Amino acid sequence: MSLFGKSFEEKVQAALATIRGKFPQAQLDAEIAGEDVTLRGVVPNMALKNAVMQAFNELVETHQTFNLIRVEAAPAAAAGPQVPSAGSLTDVTRPVIIDPAPAPPEPTERIHEVVKGDTLSALAKKYLGNANLYMKIFEANRDTLTDPNLIKPGQRLRIPN
Repeated sequence: MSLFGKSFEEKVQAALATIRGKFPQAQLDAEIAGEDVTLRGVVPNMALKNAVMQAFNELVETHQTFNLIRVEAAPAAAAGPQVPSAGSLTDVTRPVIIDPAPAPPEPTERIHEVVKGDTLSALAKKYLGNANLYMKIFEANRDTLTDPNLIKPGQRLRIPN
């Protein structure tokens, strides 16, 4: 522990512990380099990936947070959905567990059409969870952009995952 409280690494580890407790289906780990953090792991759907990133960004202030969390749908149970036996249909205390429909596959590429007032950092915040990741969008669009500060309404930008 540093003189002024928790070290950066302790803050990151505490944030991961909090997120793991809040989202037990998320398998997460972090690499720390200075004040840059790379989050890695697996979550079952995109909504959870976004929730994890939002929670992490609220808990820890980093220089940059790289989101390398993969979305992989959990494999279906080998035995299939659990259905109550005929004798238990009147037993209201026993829950009926039915497997949810599989999540749709994650899109390989997203497109955003620029509107007046858009900035790459605002798009990075919206799509990637961290405004500091604006260069990822710029790099994905090097064929049409020459300057990350010059985007125009009507341009169609690729948004990396």
